[in-house]
Amino acid sequence: MTAAIVSSMQLLTSCGDDFLEKPAYGSLSEDIIANRAGVEKMLIGAYAALDAQGNGAAIATGGPWEAAPTNWIYGSVAGGEAHKGSDGADQPAINAIATFTSDPSNGFLNTKWKAMYEGIARTNNTLKLMAKAKDITEADKQRIEAEVRFLRAHYYFELKKMFNMVPWIEETIEELADYNQPNNADIWPKIEADLQFAMDNLPNTQAQIGRVNKWAAAAYLGKAYLYQKKHAEAKSVFDQVITSGVTASGLKYGLIDKFKDNFDAGNENNKESVFAIQMVANDGTGTIANANQGEMLNYPYNSPFRCCGFFQPSIDLANSYRTTAQGLPYLDNYNATRLEHDQGIASNEPFTPDTQPVDPRLDWTVGRRGIPFLDWGAHPGQAWIRLQSYAGPYSSKKHIYWKATANTLSDQSSWAPGSAINVVLIRYADVLLMAAEAEAQLGNLSQSQEYVNMIRIRAARPENKVYQYANPKDPMAGFSNAPAANYNVAPYPSGYFTGLGQQKALEAIYFERKIELALEGHRYFDLVRWGRAAKELNAFFSYEGGILPDVKGGNFITGKHEYFPIPQRQIDLHTTNGVSSLKQNPGY
Repeated sequence: MTAAIVSSMQLLTSCGDDFLEKPAYGSLSEDIIANRAGVEKMLIGAYAALDAQGNGAAIATGGPWEAAPTNWIYGSVAGGEAHKGSDGADQPAINAIATFTSDPSNGFLNTKWKAMYEGIARTNNTLKLMAKAKDITEADKQRIEAEVRFLRAHYYFELKKMFNMVPWIEETIEELADYNQPNNADIWPKIEADLQFAMDNLPNTQAQIGRVNKWAAAAYLGKAYLYQKKHAEAKSVFDQVITSGVTASGLKYGLIDKFKDNFDAGNENNKESVFAIQMVANDGTGTIANANQGEMLNYPYNSPFRCCGFFQPSIDLANSYRTTAQGLPYLDNYNATRLEHDQGIASNEPFTPDTQPVDPRLDWTVGRRGIPFLDWGAHPGQAWIRLQSYAGPYSSKKHIYWKATANTLSDQSSWAPGSAINVVLIRYADVLLMAAEAEAQLGNLSQSQEYVNMIRIRAARPENKVYQYANPKDPMAGFSNAPAANYNVAPYPSGYFTGLGQQKALEAIYFERKIELALEGHRYFDLVRWGRAAKELNAFFSYEGGILPDVKGGNFITGKHEYFPIPQRQIDLHTTNGVSSLKQNPGY
């Protein structure tokens, strides 16, 4: 969204504890705002809830990070691709999420629940208001309803993949008592219906960047089908997106040449960005609420970024980028060929970075000692880690802004930084990998390999290597022609997936998602929908827990940990005469 749209979002925040039971009340009479201008402002408010942020807190109270739209806690930390970071006493609620020892009293889960229902309340209120407006054309009503229903589907999708059985609140509900709905029905059909309506009724392009278009809705619908294992339906939609899809500004979807540009605010809203939450720095509010506030803890500690040392990539994730002499990944035993790291080595002690082949995406994803950390200088190792003995030697990198543009694209209005880097909810690489998965599930292994190879060919481009500084004493002077590591990545040879067979080909696709989309909040949810969470995460706890204490003793229990517990606060608020309308998830 443009800065003007983001700024106007601040006018439409609200707070409260129970977003099912309490309809949102505004300070303006509906009689005054029941017109096109009022409805458009309400719609902007529904978009504003995407980042789940208010001024200095989550939109529904709680720490800004508790409902971060990147899902760095619930998708990446819970998925074993990152540690909480910092030290054990800081934000201990995340420790429980990381090791699957959370119970329904974990306040982080309640914050996420409330933030998503706040978004739902805003979508429903927009639809209610539009029904009373008399000056909106039928074409605009159709477009607004399609945008609203896409947003509502997104908020419910987040709740579905986290909590499974949640109440569906319709815009037709008028009485306060009717908000006390049970969670006894699967909401996938309603999510599908909203996304199908959005796909059918949204325009190909939009006048304003940040608004959803037809093809973003289609990609999201394909994703919903994939989560339900409706592979033929998913393939049909993804085929349309790949063949005809364009961004809201009219760019034909495709992979951008430089992998790193997906995470650079100076190159955002490009042809790979299918749908993104728009961020803006230095918006004049004196806060970082619109500047990736949910990531504010996740910068290297004791560094130019000041705070706070959270969200450290796991050793398991870094090892995943090791490649063979042929440039292919070690699908089965990547931890047996581990990456050399500086765990336990002080920054003033000698250390030589790993010299064996690695995928270059490693060094745009994981900050490691001796490798350029964008243009901030080589990562010094332990000096930038809050407590290396607790959470390991690495720093996360995809959300880091460049020093060269820090004056305009970072925001220093708070005790920790913000940035203008968009949160890309779906990028084209994600679409290709979801399409590859659907094709493989249907037995179309050659087509699935073609999609995966598009990703790997991009990774192999020379511009996707990280290069040494031209002058190590002056990183701002630019980069040399010398690669910073031994980079080697290649597409799979012709017929490779066919030779692997369906199950192994699927495992190759799953692995490609791990390394391409690492630290983007997908991993835990992917593992659950694949039915691989217990195997993968318990192997992670066994391996990583033998090195670092923060995940030691973690245990994923099949039949329980596929979903987080329904927040106890919500169960209590929906209790009448000792009986709650909300039923707790199994095992909690």
